[in-house]
Parts: sequence; structure tokens; C-alpha cells
Amino acid sequence: EKTTKCSLIVCKDVTAETLYDVLHDTSYRKKWDTNMIDTYDIGRLTVNADVGYYSWKCPSPLKNRDFVTMRSWLPLGNDYLIINYSVKHPQHPPKKDYVRAVSLLTGYLIQSNGANCSTLYYLTQVDPRGSLPKWVVNRVSQFVAPKAMRKIYKASLKYPEWKRKHNPTLKPWMFPEQNTLPCINVADLTVQRADSLENIDESGLSEEKTTQSDDEET
Repeated sequence: EKTTKCSLIVCKDVTAETLYDVLHDTSYRKKWDTNMIDTYDIGRLTVNADVGYYSWKCPSPLKNRDFVTMRSWLPLGNDYLIINYSVKHPQHPPKKDYVRAVSLLTGYLIQSNGANCSTLYYLTQVDPRGSLPKWVVNRVSQFVAPKAMRKIYKASLKYPEWKRKHNPTLKPWMFPEQNTLPCINVADLTVQRADSLENIDESGLSEEKTTQSDDEET
């Protein structure tokens, strides 16, 4: 069952550039994204497009999910755009202990509202694969996306201080000459179709028997 989510948050005391950095910086993401199991960049396609891997924890006993996505980004004056969708990479097939989910299209628009304020817009259409219970879909729609946006905002408030102590000049998403990822041939990639993946039936799982993933705000 596909889920579509749209959220926005006004980020006071955070510049648009800082939000853009936080969404790109995989080293920093490991500090604040408590639902994440692993993330890494696989390779680059152009100066503003790459392929990456991301996995996250689902409430037990649901199986954890992962993605392989192609991401592209573009500064738009004082604003920024990041979009991704799922692709198949021959060296990163579905893993045994995960359900390979599909990002049909996910995007962030970061809008500058002056010198020290910004708005983050988030829109995603995802097929998590598997026959999920209705309560899971409802929980994701009502709670997960808004909570994730608040986490990004809180992480952005702390990012400038953290970045000053951790390779402060390293921003390959801004300075492509710093990018050391291996080049990927676009011919090796194909769009990941949801119907080509295994469909796991989790529809019978009850809400009472699950344990929350670690998505509480910190």
C-alpha cells in the first residue's frame, strides 16, 4: 500500500543553507536520526546527483526497511531543492533481513525566510512493500513525518556548532571538487519497480504486540 505524506515546518534561528547541509551530511545524520540503522553513499552520477543506501528500524515484529535511491539537488538562489527516487543497483540487491521499500518520489524544498529563518517542505510517496496493517499506515501518516520534521529542525539548531569541530570546510554537496565517491555509470541503474520486489504479508500483526521504534524526540 502506497503512502503519501506532506509536511512543512518553519525553522526559526536556522538558515536555509544550514537545513540543506543537515539533509546532506551523512556523518551528522548518524548523530540525530535515531530511527536509522545505516546510511552511506554508493557513488556519484554528476556534480549534483548520487546514489545512496538508507535503512531504518520499524516497530517489532515488523521487518526493518531499506532503500537504494538516486538523489539530486539544486540551489535555487537562496532556496534549495533535494529529490530522490528508488533505483536498482547491481551491487546492492535486497538484503535477507530487510524489506526493500520503494521511494516513488521524495522531495525537500528549503525556502529562505530572511537572514536567520527558513521553511522546510517535505513531500514523499513511498511504497513500504508488504501488506501492512491499517494501524501502521495511520501511525506513519499522523505521527512519523511530523516528528521527523521536528527532529530535523532540532538537529539544524545544533549543526553549526557540531560542524565547526568536524571537518568544517568539507561540504561536497556544495563543493563538488571535494567529492571522492566512485563514478557510477547511469546505464548500470534502473528504476526500482515496486511490483518486482517480494511482497511480505504483515497484515495480521496487532498493534498491541509491537514495540515502538526509537522515534521519540530527544
